[in-house]
Amino acid sequence: MQHLLGIEDLDREQIERILARAEGLAEVGRRDIKKVPTLRGRTVVNLFLEPSTRTLSSFELAAKRLSADVVSIKAQGSSVEKGESLKDTVATLTAYDPAAIVIRSAQAGASRLVAQWTDASVINAGDGKHEHPSQALLDVYTLRRHFDSLDGRKIWIVGDVAHSRVARSCALAFGKVGAEVTLCGPPTLLPREIDRALGCETADSLEGIEQADVIYALRMQKERMSQSLIPSLREYAAEYQIDSRRLLPRQLLMHPGPVNRGVELSSEVIDSPQSLITEQVESGLFVRMAILYELLAGKGSDDSEPVSEPPRIGQPA
Repeated sequence: MQHLLGIEDLDREQIERILARAEGLAEVGRRDIKKVPTLRGRTVVNLFLEPSTRTLSSFELAAKRLSADVVSIKAQGSSVEKGESLKDTVATLTAYDPAAIVIRSAQAGASRLVAQWTDASVINAGDGKHEHPSQALLDVYTLRRHFDSLDGRKIWIVGDVAHSRVARSCALAFGKVGAEVTLCGPPTLLPREIDRALGCETADSLEGIEQADVIYALRMQKERMSQSLIPSLREYAAEYQIDSRRLLPRQLLMHPGPVNRGVELSSEVIDSPQSLITEQVESGLFVRMAILYELLAGKGSDDSEPVSEPPRIGQPA
């Protein structure tokens, strides 16, 4: 693997390998000294052209835990804000000989373009409405800590599917590890043919959601909407909000963050024992460490501390 551009590029074996690596690195995270020298002397550049809290901070910390030098660049205050093209920005950063460039962009396909312009490994941290592969991998990792296997598990992804790169990556990833995925939302927020494209079911109401093992709520992305696609947030919440009446005691709850309390989720379910939202953030660190490790550990790093290959999650040690 040279790049991580989308879940569509991975097969189940590659997903399993990253999850297994993350489990091993989670053990490192429980030590008093949490760093390993795997990427000592290597540079990881985070190029974030859209706002981010969780993804940016976890990629920064993941690289530092692996002893890499880290440079983080945001659009605000950079030459991008002055009108510099993405290609010229990448050329400037490539001059510093980075081992990896982690990019978030509002433009779908941006990470694939960057991969053509640099010899560094490129990691897609979200490109427009297309994909967010590291989020999907950390979500699979989180669920695999609760279920021995996702084969046959029913997962409902509810909300603004049309504008969600998380929905696309998660539907692909959950499907590749054996789950049965249903995308649910208002008809105006369910793209045509998305069930065919992603190999899942669709629903325009919450009828049947009681069958789900996991409910994954999506943020209403008003900033990406060029027109009014729902009557109001109040009416959306009345029809699609997951609250204590709709979340059964046996069901697990997920959300990629940030959460709009009182819109897609009610406060009581966010703070309930069934909520995995904080656990998803914790998982993100280990999975993003694993991604960097898998992409870069074999590229000239001869002083890496070996991390033992753990058994696949759910398999006996």
